[in-house]
Amino acid sequence: MSATEVQRGSSTTEPSHTTTGAPNGRSFGNGRALRQGGKVLPEHARGHNRSLLLQTLFHQGAMSRADLSRETGLTRVTISDLVAELIADGFVAEIGVREASGPGKPAMLIDLDRDGHRIVGLDLSGSDAFRGAILTLDGTIVVRREIPVPIDSDVVEAVIGLARDLVAESHAPVLGVGVGTPGVVDDRGRILTAPNLHWVSFDLESALESALGLPVLVANDANAAVLAEYTFGGAGDDVLLVKVGRGVGSGLLSSGQPMRGAHFAAGEIGHVSVGTDGGPECVCGKVGCLEAWLAVPALTARLAAASGESSRESILRDAGERLGIALAPIVGALDLSEIVLSGPTELLDGPLAEATVETLRARTLAKFHDGVRVRMTGQGQDIVLRGAAVMVLSGQLGVS
Repeated sequence: MSATEVQRGSSTTEPSHTTTGAPNGRSFGNGRALRQGGKVLPEHARGHNRSLLLQTLFHQGAMSRADLSRETGLTRVTISDLVAELIADGFVAEIGVREASGPGKPAMLIDLDRDGHRIVGLDLSGSDAFRGAILTLDGTIVVRREIPVPIDSDVVEAVIGLARDLVAESHAPVLGVGVGTPGVVDDRGRILTAPNLHWVSFDLESALESALGLPVLVANDANAAVLAEYTFGGAGDDVLLVKVGRGVGSGLLSSGQPMRGAHFAAGEIGHVSVGTDGGPECVCGKVGCLEAWLAVPALTARLAAASGESSRESILRDAGERLGIALAPIVGALDLSEIVLSGPTELLDGPLAEATVETLRARTLAKFHDGVRVRMTGQGQDIVLRGAAVMVLSGQLGVS
């Protein structure tokens, strides 16, 4: 039985959502909160209104200036002024008149110029290769590139070279560069620790900005992935994305806002011990960490040694139960509504996801948490690249 079929009580594993195509700063993922209550200071009003207009076009598509005024609550004079500015900046375009449906002059439709700029995204989370892409403003990937992870050569130079090649191929103004990387990353793009890349207190963001002469935003790969799920994958405002690959990490949104934690390590669930029965030794030196049970290399090795299908299912269910043990207190503490799994479908979907749901149901308050959804992402291996694009959209245009 797959995760698209199982239901235990009212906690369910569900099919993946179909992917669809703030003021300047680092407040990733704040676009949906732009119209919420709270005063906007006069000196910030124009930036807020500009972001609100772009956000509306990004999600709702082409409309007239009058439509925008009604939708945003801004005056027609303000809308006309902002539209003229955004057309001049190349972010908005007039796309033709609306088909006439009555007397009077047909309205001119405007839309986000989704092809007018490009975004460069980098995904450094692969164990064997660094991946890069050129994306349009709506997250469509138009060019892909991949390079092997350097072994003896300079990793930073390899990353810079990949980014330069993508910028050169963009053939349109580049809005910025977004990077999803393993490790703990602070709010200024400095990598506090990334053992697999041998980086400690390394300012990757500044290094790339100096080399490229473009705005750069760097975040943990799982934190980038959850932004992609939020913007392009239909996730709600309270969601945890678990990214399973060479390691295990998670990205978390609460009320549509990323949670980073006091030490920028929120979501680092891979080295939480799951159970009191010992378990495999982890690379960190502890025994029984979630990563030792669930990471792709470790889980694949145990499955390869299994003696039959029932044994394989038992291994997958055990890994799913361990994941549920790690997630239950997070769901209980933060009242999450949704868990998204990102990683190899053949491992995560099916028995593993079923066991995760069952464990969550058994370990949380039924009245409130039985409805927590568990599903696979529909974005596949592009999720970090598309999340990197959301980082740039949010940081540069206030759109998410």
